[in-house]
Amino acid sequence: MMKEEQVVLVDEKNNALGLMPKLEAHQKGILHRAFSVFIFNDKKELMLQQRAAHKYHSPLLWTNTCCSHQREGETNLEAGKRRLFEEMGFSVELKEVFSFVYHAPFDNGLTEHELDFVMVGYFNEEPAINKEEVEDWKWMSLKEVKQDIEEHPEFYTAWFKIIFQEFYSYIEKQSI
Repeated sequence: MMKEEQVVLVDEKNNALGLMPKLEAHQKGILHRAFSVFIFNDKKELMLQQRAAHKYHSPLLWTNTCCSHQREGETNLEAGKRRLFEEMGFSVELKEVFSFVYHAPFDNGLTEHELDFVMVGYFNEEPAINKEEVEDWKWMSLKEVKQDIEEHPEFYTAWFKIIFQEFYSYIEKQSI
């Protein structure tokens, strides 16, 4: 059996405090590093992914292009590129644009408490999705995403709704 992924525990200033198994960190709601990648095409559309049905939280919900956790010793950009390739099957240059801390409890007793580093990149082709991680994908304009979140918030992950609501104008500038 594969060793459980470890997350890097941090304080709000991103000082590393140690490692913890990912599930335990989510059970205890302890602050740890994470990242969210937003991929845009030339039409300024955002590539969304639908999380795989077997994910232990937020299964089948729509979210940004990919998100995960940095490994010990891995930079944010290295982690973003690694996971983008593992989940979506392609590599592009990424740019780190901002970070924020959020806290989101789930119905299943788990809690996301993350220092989330948001990165953007640009791609115009079809991804080769990893069906173990990703159920489906689509391109949507930011305006369409915003409207759909307002009409159907239950279709989207907690962190994606937070990023979208708090940082919409910032993300919109990055899509150019």
